[in-house]
Amino acid sequence: MIKVLLIFTLILSAFFTVSAQDFQTARRNLMPVPANIAWKNGRLPVTKNFTVAVSGKTDERLKIYIFRVMRRLEGRTIFEFSRDLSTDAANASLLIETISTGNATPKLGDDESYNLEISDKQAKLTAPTTVGAMRGLETFLQLLEGDKDGFYFPAVSISDKPRFPWRGLMIDSARHFQPVEVIKRNLDGMAAVKLNVLHWHLTEDQGFRVETKRLPELHLQGSDGDFYTQEQIREIIRYAADRGIRVMPEFDMPGHATAWVVSHPEIASAPGPYKIERLPGIFDPTLDPTNEKTYKLLEVFFAEMTALFPDAYMHIGGDENEGKQWNANPKIQAFMKKNNIKDNHALQTYFNKRILKFLQKGGKIMMGWDEIFQPDLPKEVVIHSWRGQKALAEAARQGFTGVLSNGYYIDLMFPASQHYVVDPLPADTTLNAEEQKRILGGEATMWSEWVSPETIDSRIWSRMPAIAERFWSPREVNDVEDMYRRLEVIGTQLEELGLTHRKNQPILLRRLANNQDISALQTLVSLIEPVKEYRRYQVRPQTMLSPLTGLIDAAQADANGARKFNKLVSNRNFSADSTKLKMIFSGWKNDAMTLSAQIEKAPALSEAKQLAADLQSLGGIGLEIVEMLETRKTSGAEWRDAKLKSLTEIAKQKAGLEFQVIESMKVLVNATSGN
Repeated sequence: MIKVLLIFTLILSAFFTVSAQDFQTARRNLMPVPANIAWKNGRLPVTKNFTVAVSGKTDERLKIYIFRVMRRLEGRTIFEFSRDLSTDAANASLLIETISTGNATPKLGDDESYNLEISDKQAKLTAPTTVGAMRGLETFLQLLEGDKDGFYFPAVSISDKPRFPWRGLMIDSARHFQPVEVIKRNLDGMAAVKLNVLHWHLTEDQGFRVETKRLPELHLQGSDGDFYTQEQIREIIRYAADRGIRVMPEFDMPGHATAWVVSHPEIASAPGPYKIERLPGIFDPTLDPTNEKTYKLLEVFFAEMTALFPDAYMHIGGDENEGKQWNANPKIQAFMKKNNIKDNHALQTYFNKRILKFLQKGGKIMMGWDEIFQPDLPKEVVIHSWRGQKALAEAARQGFTGVLSNGYYIDLMFPASQHYVVDPLPADTTLNAEEQKRILGGEATMWSEWVSPETIDSRIWSRMPAIAERFWSPREVNDVEDMYRRLEVIGTQLEELGLTHRKNQPILLRRLANNQDISALQTLVSLIEPVKEYRRYQVRPQTMLSPLTGLIDAAQADANGARKFNKLVSNRNFSADSTKLKMIFSGWKNDAMTLSAQIEKAPALSEAKQLAADLQSLGGIGLEIVEMLETRKTSGAEWRDAKLKSLTEIAKQKAGLEFQVIESMKVLVNATSGN
């Protein structure tokens, strides 16, 4: 009997241990999720006496990083902590031990691993480098919990390292210039989610954004006065390095070259004059790869830029050169024939090889988009793939290293869930172990045709943490619903860094509403999203000088209200959820009527008239559905077909915006038929 009771007790104990672990895991808010994590019993209290000590080899970067983390911890707890590091390592609340300071200027392959042990006595963070300690500090900060007894860190054991060494965000400052403060706050966000590469797109048809002292006409004539001085660039590089982030510039060529040839038409493939491009899209101006003047200018330029930017990698773009000017230029065609250059791809490879020498002279490794990938390209060149996993895998098979961006184009306005399931190395990869090592990681791309300093954060940080997790965490971390739960928490925490991804939407809406109450407008915006991919070009023609302050600019990807509604419908508990549905549909209808009246006093919202009418229709259809569900009345075919037709009309874009609840509404309509 005693033996049976002992066994029963052990089973019961095991059951409660698992349940406690599941409970802890369910409420964790870590993003990215660490490689290995084990929750334990216990908690480390956080009081005003919380202290931090360091040991091992410590540099100023780490001390300043600790200072910033502690100020963020103050903001979350409203405690005032000591500004000084503790000298009592044994009794410090948090002990940070680093073996080496690592590279002061971050490099590809830096050791970013760390271990974190938290008990009810002390938290201990150990890392081989300063950057590893930085990554661990971000995890530590995310662990903060609070309840009726106060703030605390849960007991846990974490052993963590990134899955990929290249985890980047590309910011295009060329099409729409982004001031220094925008770049800095986004670097802070990058550090918070453990990204380590800022890919800085600095030249484009619409602007030349970097000061060059040896060729000042480039930025003076090609920028409208919006460019980064070299001192500002050094400032950004230092700021990034202090957060363990590399800065890799991109100077796009031979296409996307209008801003180059505004001041130097002699190196273009067709006669000038040229002026800065004001429209979005792909344009003809292309550098002349057969003209020695082109190389003389670029040699001077790259000698200056390779000295300015310390990172080992430099991006030359190379994308979307359609070769129209090359085809139309008799001199270029004669050069190709004389030198047995069979087509424009081969001519661009010739150009790339010449540029490669300038970069190598400056100690740089060349990187470029898929178009530069040709069989006879030197293997040290890095391929940046916008075409996709198959194209990147093929480059790896042929001996090239590469980075994936296809699937992470956040300017296309797809939801976080779509980006989250894209993997640089998918589970079904056919690459062997050696080839897999050539996949360095990935980058999200923030092309800036349709973003201003006021809206860029909303386009990045509504989804970027999910992409950052894909680059850092194990492949098996792939629960979409849990990702969204944690994304909501991290999104709030990122606001403390000055990011405006949430703050600026109501500012834009108040302006559009002519200072009227925006509650009804917020309901609409929570259900609509901008059109996807590049459809905005067609449905809402604008130039690079147009104000980006419309409803389409206030609306965001992953409309929160639509996502919650769609989840409710996906549960298919229509009868049980009828009260919730009725409240939602009544809210839509009432807010739509309020909004329609407000639009009459807000000219900037005139383009939303039909959207408001559609919202009222959606609310009305929904209330009819709820009544049928509650009375268990079955709809007839005529009613059902009429409502489905109405929903199809409502689904069409208006003012570049689309409702994201239409498919769920169709599910509800069809549910009334008894199917």
